[in-house]
Amino acid sequence: MDAKRVLLTEKDLPTAWYNLQADLPEPVPPPLNPATKQPVGPADLEPVFARELLVQEVSRERWLEIPAEVREVYKLWRPTPLVRARRLEAALRTPARIYFKDESHSPPGSHKPNTAVPQAYYNMKQGIKRLTTETGAGQWGSSLAFACSLFGIQCKVYMVKVSYQQKPYRRSMMQLWGAEVTPSPSTETNAGRRILEQDPDCPGSLGIAISEAVEDAVTHDDTRYTLGSVLNHVMLHQTVIGLETEKQFELIGDFPDVVFGCVGGGSNFAGLAFPFLRHKLAGKDIRFVACEPHSCPTMSRGKYLYDFGDTTKLTPLIKMFTLGHSFVPPGIHAGGLRYHGMAPMVSLCAHLKLIEAAAFHQTECFEAAQLFARTEGIIPAPETSHAIRAVINEALRCRDTREEKCLLFNFSGHGLCDLGAYDRFLNRQLEDYAYPQEKIEEALAELPQL
Repeated sequence: MDAKRVLLTEKDLPTAWYNLQADLPEPVPPPLNPATKQPVGPADLEPVFARELLVQEVSRERWLEIPAEVREVYKLWRPTPLVRARRLEAALRTPARIYFKDESHSPPGSHKPNTAVPQAYYNMKQGIKRLTTETGAGQWGSSLAFACSLFGIQCKVYMVKVSYQQKPYRRSMMQLWGAEVTPSPSTETNAGRRILEQDPDCPGSLGIAISEAVEDAVTHDDTRYTLGSVLNHVMLHQTVIGLETEKQFELIGDFPDVVFGCVGGGSNFAGLAFPFLRHKLAGKDIRFVACEPHSCPTMSRGKYLYDFGDTTKLTPLIKMFTLGHSFVPPGIHAGGLRYHGMAPMVSLCAHLKLIEAAAFHQTECFEAAQLFARTEGIIPAPETSHAIRAVINEALRCRDTREEKCLLFNFSGHGLCDLGAYDRFLNRQLEDYAYPQEKIEEALAELPQL
């Protein structure tokens, strides 16, 4: 427990992903066909996703083997360090022990390649030549571009327009890895043109970008769609984070009391939390806190209902916490958290009271990120700063109560491509925004009736 950084070797890399679906007290509700309201099977989605990913989507096997080719690519940056944030602890004068799993070590600088690599691999094995996707802040788009470059696949990214303008260097990363990047909504798809007719100045949203990417995929025979969060197989791939972290805690004889992660679609939170959730399901006392923005409070103020995963209703209906598929959040700088829905597996865990949600304003999150940078030296992504804010709040409570809790969070990515946002913060140009309840109710009123 005296260690600052807990390191594993390549031989410690997990050989299988952990599937929480095997241990949940009830199954994840299936996606539904919006016309018939009947469950959608893997065969129905083959024009959209690679076959092996659809098998993983519905699997209830506890462990699924990681292909050797994927593990070899993982070794470019994995295993990642578990770091004790001792200087942050000292600055807060807290008796709490604060650890973070540092996922900023990947080539694109975030946790996203953990699923981008297997998704590109399985599509390559099926003979798919081209992949489409959406991206918010650009962490997912750059990760898929990176993965496609390794497996010889063309990559097309629809990037939420406000992020395309705010984060030009993420766009440059994608293009360096060979991807074609288009601001969304665009004039390249029927979905994009329809949105622009209604609102020529639309800043875009992940729901709109998903609509464009799905439409692109299903209208090209050599193309499939990929999603960087939300879906069950994405949660599965990300569990390498928590599985490594378990081993690292074993090495130092410690174990987390509270696990934190930021949530937009839910992938980095699930990647760290799900392996530890099986211990909670077995009776261990652990809290799990999903941290989101007040401006897009999917879990805090959304409803657990069936909804479309995209704005123009191209996807099946998904049971999830949602703000409504027509919800367009404001252009906060944590672009990766600006999604109207939450992963079905994360949503079910919240519905079952296995995890809790906490919402934060962006200014207080940037303040937490600044303190973290000044103590631990790493500049966090704006998304990650939401988890840091929650950890700091808990550590301060521990100072008041003198509790020596072990606090763990996922450092989901660095903020080196987000310095424009930090410039605005340093110049006091950031504004906090709590989404009006009446606007949320308007979007929720458009949910399909089952």
